[in-house]
Amino acid sequence: MAQLGGQPIFIMKEGTERTRGKDAMQNNIAAAKVIAEAVRTSLGPRGMDKMLVDQFGDVVITNDGATILKEIDVQHPAAKMMVEVAKTQDSEVGDGTTTSVILAGEFLKRAEKLLEQKIHPTVITEGFRKAADKAIEILNGMSIKSGIDDHNGLKNAAMTCMSSKIVSESKDMLAELCIDAIKSIAEQDEDGKWVADIDKVQIQKKEGEMIDDTKLIKGIILDKEVVSPGMPKSVKDAKVLLLQSALEIEKTEFDSKLQITSPDQIQAFLDEEEKMLRNMVQKIKDSGANVLICQKGIDDMAQHFLSKEGIMAVRRVKKSDLEKLSQATGGQIINDLDDAAPELLGNAGLVEERKVMGDSWIFIEDCADPKSVVILIRGGTDLIVDEVDRAIHDALCVVRDVVEDQKVVGGGGAPELETAIQLREFASTLGGREQLAVEIFADSLDIIPKTLSENAGLDQIDVLMKLRAAHQQGNKFAGFDLESGEVVNNMMEIGVVEPTAVKVQAIKSATEATSMILRIDDIIAGAKSDMPPGGPGGMGGGMPPGMGGMGGGMPPGMGGMPPGMM
Repeated sequence: MAQLGGQPIFIMKEGTERTRGKDAMQNNIAAAKVIAEAVRTSLGPRGMDKMLVDQFGDVVITNDGATILKEIDVQHPAAKMMVEVAKTQDSEVGDGTTTSVILAGEFLKRAEKLLEQKIHPTVITEGFRKAADKAIEILNGMSIKSGIDDHNGLKNAAMTCMSSKIVSESKDMLAELCIDAIKSIAEQDEDGKWVADIDKVQIQKKEGEMIDDTKLIKGIILDKEVVSPGMPKSVKDAKVLLLQSALEIEKTEFDSKLQITSPDQIQAFLDEEEKMLRNMVQKIKDSGANVLICQKGIDDMAQHFLSKEGIMAVRRVKKSDLEKLSQATGGQIINDLDDAAPELLGNAGLVEERKVMGDSWIFIEDCADPKSVVILIRGGTDLIVDEVDRAIHDALCVVRDVVEDQKVVGGGGAPELETAIQLREFASTLGGREQLAVEIFADSLDIIPKTLSENAGLDQIDVLMKLRAAHQQGNKFAGFDLESGEVVNNMMEIGVVEPTAVKVQAIKSATEATSMILRIDDIIAGAKSDMPPGGPGGMGGGMPPGMGGMGGGMPPGMGGMPPGMM
């Protein structure tokens, strides 16, 4: 609303809310801080889990930052931006979601104090950008080289990632599974760089057994069963034919009329159809295949002939599963049985139908060089299985990050502390007010070791002072061992390792979200649209008199319904 000569002029729709200047900034920062505070207690090996119950009563128990924020359905626009930080972190590197959100919350909390000192938001965001660039440079400089051949480094990174999860008791065994899975599907590109596509690691979940019974299948699991009871349920040294078309006689596309004068002609038709199906099965047998995986249907008669030949068959398999089978077994997907040849078949050590908790699944395993594998997750309840799934996803991402980026740093808050110390030195080389922004950026990084110690029930100031003293002596990976309660000069020696990519992405995501929130000085919220008068159709709202909804402005005797009809 504006004033013109004392006359108010409405520019925006009635009911629109507008918050400007300092109030808008404080509002946004407060919302972001609440989100950071919500996930803060779940950081680290001593972090706690959250139980989230949705409107339908479904329960999720987790300490994964991205999952927590996704489930709590936030409404405030600034809070939604914090949720986006966690989503970006999760999709880019798969781990460090809680760290990135806590950092963003701390950046905003400290930036608020600079705003109170009348320092312009643009100056703060520029200082943060310089500090982030320098922090990434410091992290890359302090990194240790690792990669696909560094089994110890990969295992420690995966175990560190899982140490804060519900699976921490089984982290040793699960870390080995994740490393085997990534090593199976990793490939070198033209430049000699390693690339690992996580989508090639399929996750299958089934409650029952224990977490320790989770295993890696060097092949594929199909949620199907063998089509006919007469077929073998288990085939060793399988030669697998992958067929995209149906094993059926195609019906004519157009309307056709056949005139039959004797029963022999019907029999001739049936015999010819049977002969065609026999020929199809014979082509499969001649190719040397003893397992048929078909994307479409298999005729009942064809099933009978396949059973007689001792060929196991599975039908109506998803196209995506067929492609994964091709990557796992090395077989080519064919469209026409005339193309079936021994060199196009896939190989598997064992194809077997098994019952898992009452469901029949087909296991295609022991493939020689599979480029697609499955991790079959087991656990006591659905809730545990889901949390194991999230933990394994994070561990797979961490192993992939190390394989692709080939850099690791010590964990336990050590890289953040070392980066903060070097950033303070860098701040002293800057002139002007940006120096203050870089200093508070450095101070904000201390929130990670502080939170880790606080969650473990230790005095955070005490721990921080001891760690700073250790870092000042040149121990760049000095951290606090929460098990022994002692300062360790090199966290890598006790197996606490994290990929550099995770730390770098956390700083990038947190800085960009912080800068965006700080630059907002005006919030214009449109009025919530109410239901128009007269119900969902809006009849009666805004129409000329006499044209309104039922009974609205109609001539006498025509309006509404007679009494007693409502």
